[in-house]
Amino acid sequence: MMTASDDTAAKPAKRSSIDFKTIGPAVALLILCIIGFLLNPAFVSEGNLTNLLTRSAFIGIIAVGATFVITAGGIDLSVGSMAAAISGVMIIIMNNAVETMGSGVPTVLLGCGLAIVLGIGAGWVNGALTTKGKIEAFIVTLGTMGIYRSLVTYFADGGTLSLNFDIRGTYRPVYYDTFLGLPFPVWVFIAVAICGWLLLNRTAFGRYCTAIGSNEAVARYSAINVDRVKTLTYVIQGLCVSFATIIYVPRLGSASASTGVLWELEAIAAVIIGGTVLKGGYGRIGGTILGALILTTIGNILNFTDVISNYLNGTMQGLIIIVAVFLQRSDWKLRKSK
Repeated sequence: MMTASDDTAAKPAKRSSIDFKTIGPAVALLILCIIGFLLNPAFVSEGNLTNLLTRSAFIGIIAVGATFVITAGGIDLSVGSMAAAISGVMIIIMNNAVETMGSGVPTVLLGCGLAIVLGIGAGWVNGALTTKGKIEAFIVTLGTMGIYRSLVTYFADGGTLSLNFDIRGTYRPVYYDTFLGLPFPVWVFIAVAICGWLLLNRTAFGRYCTAIGSNEAVARYSAINVDRVKTLTYVIQGLCVSFATIIYVPRLGSASASTGVLWELEAIAAVIIGGTVLKGGYGRIGGTILGALILTTIGNILNFTDVISNYLNGTMQGLIIIVAVFLQRSDWKLRKSK
């Protein structure tokens, strides 16, 4: 006969209702904002916050695509170079179209449409080489990273491709204008994030990505078309790069070999900081958004202080990736030991 004490002992210990892995990025972002305000009250000014959100949009949009790739067990190192190549081709096409189409909205739409096609195509190439070619994603995207970067260098003849001045006047509002107080790039970021969240969390495709990242062999036995799903994750990544490029080009109106440098590092860092597991099997779009904001906030704070040079921003991002992956591995080993 069980006593009350035995019954109590038999019951599993009640787990904390707080998921620190989920709220961790939000807490980190809050702490960074407090630090930024203490270093310089101008950190919370409307102009600075608007600039911070706008700059977060580029990496955030790309990172949403990277979340799908990493969740399915892949990696894409070519996103920065892909953005540079797409930017260069956009500028060339729009400049050449001025003679026949003028410098109005149709020319800009032509460039934007071409960017989307190029992004989808580049993503499909990465995905097909990885799945059908049976080549490691790291190798494939490392190779295409070099190809895309060399292409934009070739197109610019080692220099810079500049957008026609009249077209830039038409295209400029895409980056600099606002709607309901928020810049257009931020609205694009919000739209991409919502679509990404719904796709990952509310569709069979999202469940397939998680299943493949958890155990690809089991996913195949479960009648999941692994090759198609993984290829689609790279296509989504390429599409997100296209969106980021479309809102980035009017910012400077140019493209060169330095365009998009380290974007792949920032995108992967945003995904990992947000809680997505690097080895695949678990992804968080909401965390990715917070990760992008955290990275941009760190860079913004470095601009407000002389304690650490702004030139060490890449160092900070690299350290963040290493620490985040280390914590993930430690958490995994702890769970396994239990």
